[in-house]
Parts: sequence; structure tokens; C-alpha cells
Amino acid sequence: MAPSGSTHSGSTHSGVVFPAVDGKRSTSALGRAVVADALRGVDPVGAQAAERETTWRQGYLAHFRRMVEAGLLRDGDAAVDVARAGLESLHARMLATTPDGEVPVAELFAAGDGAALETATVRGTGDRATELSLPFHGTRLRGDALHRQLDDWSARGILEPSAAEAVRTVMANPDWLDLSDHRLVVLGAGAEMGPLRAVLSWGGDVIGIDLPRPDIWKRVLEVAGASAGTLHLPVQRGSIWSAGDLATHAGADLLHGLPAVADWLTGLSGPLVLGNYVYADGATNVRVSTAVDALSAELLGRRDDVALAFLATPTDVFAVPAEAVEQSTRNYRNPSAAMRLARPAVRTVSGGRLLRRNYAPGSEPGINDSLVAQQGPNYALAKRLQRWRATVARREGVTVSLNVAPPTRTRSVVKNRALASAYAGAHRFGIEVFEPATSNTLMAALLVHDLRTSSEPTTPWREEARGAVHGGLWRTAYAPRSALGLAVVIGLGSART
Repeated sequence: MAPSGSTHSGSTHSGVVFPAVDGKRSTSALGRAVVADALRGVDPVGAQAAERETTWRQGYLAHFRRMVEAGLLRDGDAAVDVARAGLESLHARMLATTPDGEVPVAELFAAGDGAALETATVRGTGDRATELSLPFHGTRLRGDALHRQLDDWSARGILEPSAAEAVRTVMANPDWLDLSDHRLVVLGAGAEMGPLRAVLSWGGDVIGIDLPRPDIWKRVLEVAGASAGTLHLPVQRGSIWSAGDLATHAGADLLHGLPAVADWLTGLSGPLVLGNYVYADGATNVRVSTAVDALSAELLGRRDDVALAFLATPTDVFAVPAEAVEQSTRNYRNPSAAMRLARPAVRTVSGGRLLRRNYAPGSEPGINDSLVAQQGPNYALAKRLQRWRATVARREGVTVSLNVAPPTRTRSVVKNRALASAYAGAHRFGIEVFEPATSNTLMAALLVHDLRTSSEPTTPWREEARGAVHGGLWRTAYAPRSALGLAVVIGLGSART
């Protein structure tokens, strides 16, 4: 259920790395320590429980939920404390390799690496899209058809009403789509869930960064050339390239060339919107997410014209509004005829583990726990890190766009048989799984809304519900993990791989 992007390859012993514990770079030890540090100031008992967790790869779920629950204390101010402590712990523990040895990741920028970058620019020759349209099941929705689809998603609880309203506002202001007055930095330019394609089609000015891999850049350059926008990308200073072979010279590795990327972005004119759309498998996801967060903090320190943009995964823990709890409760009390017959038997046979209520009736806020054990603690930490940075940056007055993206059939999902099957069967439980083209355009529209409007600050972490497109996970009748196993069984025969 991860947003798919480019996999960051390379040695696990160079670049941004995990600290060694008893001679091994333990991802579990790092995860336990960071979560404990995040909790310590607001929930000392929870911190001790995280430290003593002996089966982190299975037991992490409860501790990640506890961080959200603890963060809601003191009218949400505890959320800022959790976020700051988590960020500080991660940056103090994660290391970066230099010719002189390993240093804390934040010190990497002072060390430098001597691999300077310069800018190549591609200007598209296509016509600019002047209205918002959404790819959907082989067609494009616009105007009344898009309004009807938003109505349908809202009624079925696939997205929050605030998300539908934000999209309608963008539709009513089509001139907003042209983001050429901003410079959107897309970290993970080749990511399936990134906004690069949509923003370029609207005539935007995009700075793309991804690995120096010709296969990635061939795709990205084709998109840019056919668009109405402008793409700027990094190449090694002094390299000789032409339009025909630019893909073989483009790119920068965030894990192994972070100082050069920071220096390059520092030298570009702004204002910049630093968009984090990176993804990697396994432990590398934490490494590259740490690198991006270090880059974010560094640029915020160097410049006063930087905004931040993120996509939150729907498979996490969120504080959700009472209206979501109420709709979920209604759905539980009014099951389909087939479910009314089957649910008692399923509940009995499973000892109450399957088809549990999503929330206790009347919860305010509700705690939606959509963590998926199969995704693992490294994925959970990498995505929670982004929410921490968004929380702290908002408190410090930085413009932040963080929106919950829907479950999406990305390459990283469908290659996992269990997740692909769960997605194929999810509709039986009121969950809608989106195609990548629909997701990335919809989320790009919400990014536009966030950059063009201002909103009153709300309680930290509760504000993450604004504009959420969770695919129904927040409003379904059942706690997601209690239905996931059944969804896998239902979807086994029809999963797309």
C-alpha cells in the first residue's frame, strides 16, 4: 500500500546509514530507540514499553498507535513534542559516511562531497491544460462528471468532505493550476504517485530529482517534452551532453550525494516547494527518508522561501473526526444481508479477531488504525517521519501541504501477492483502491489548493484529516486489519500482478 517511487540502490554501508549496534546495523534497534525517544516526554510508560519490545517486526504496531494517542494530549501540543523528539532522535542516531569516517547525518552538509551539480532544462512543446480533469477508468472526468464523482466518493466515505470541497475550489479557479510562479521540487521524479506529470501538463515549473538511472530519466524526459511545462534537472558539472543523451547524464543520488543536492537547490531561484515523493524497499526507505528530511531541514535553514509537500500513506494511524466515526458506526449497524448472516460466525470462529468495529461508538476523535503488518516497521517509520516534519514545520510557520493519499495499485503493491489480493477484495468492505493516474492527479490538485489558499490552524494531528483521501479506510465498518485477511481470501482469484 506504499506510494511507488524510484528504488534507491547502493551499498548499505555507505551514504546515509543505520548506526551499528554490536557490530550490526540493526533497523529494529533504531526503530525501537526512535519511537521510545518520541514517546518519552509525553508517555514515559509507552517509551519503556517500546524499549522492551522484543519482537519489533511484529510488535511495532501498538507503539506506532500509541504515539498518535499520546500526541493528542494537551489539546494536541503533545503532538509537536512527539514529532520534535522523534526527529531529534533520528537525526542524532542516523549516520552518514565521509572520507574521514561516519558523522551524524546533519553534519554531512558541512563535510561536503565535491560532486557539484549544474542544471539542464527541458521546455515542453505541448498545449497547456486549462481546466482540471481527472483520469478515471479509461476516460477523463471534468466539469459536471467530476462533480458527480466527488459527490459519489463523499457519500460512500471514500474521501473526507473537505477533500471534495478543495477539489471543487480548484475547479472553480482553473488559473490556479499554472504553478509557474512556484518552483516545485519533485524528489522522486519518476514516482508513480508524484505530481510531476500533472503539474507539467498545467504549465508548471518543476525541478526533478531522481537517481542517475537512464531508464527513469527517459520516461521523465518524454513526459516533460510532451507537456506545456518546464523541467529542470541536475547533471554533473562539466559533463558533456546533448538532448539525445541527456537521460544518461541526468540525476543525483540522495543517499550518496546529499551535500551536492543541497548546494544545487540552494542556488536556484525560488520560491521552492520541496516535495517528498521518494520510496524504496525495506530498510533503504528509512535511509532515503532520513536523507530527504535532513535536506528539508538544511534548506529551511538556508532559505526563507521554502514550502514542504508530502503524501501521507492511508495505512497509518490517524485521529479522525466524529463524522467519520458516525458513518462507520452506521455501516456496522446496517450490514448487507450476506454480511448480516456471515458476521456472527466469522466473529465466533476467529475469537473476535475478525470483523471488529472500526471505533467505539461516539469516539471523538476516533483513532483509525490502518497499519498493515506486512508493510513492516521500516515503512511505518519512514512515513511517520514525514508527518513529524510536517507537524514541526507547521508550528514554525512554514507552509506545508500534507494530504492522505488513497490506497493505490502501484507497482510496489501489486508485486506483493498478499497486498495485491487484499486490494482486489477490499471493495467488499467499502474500500476503493485507485489507479495511479487517478491518485496522482487528484493529489496534485489538492497540492494546488494548499498552495493557493490559507487555512486556520487546528489541533496538531487532527489537522491531518483535512483533505484526506483515505479510500474508505476511515469510514468502513470494520477495523482494517480485522478485515484484511478476509479481503486477501476474497481477492486471491482476481488480484492483478
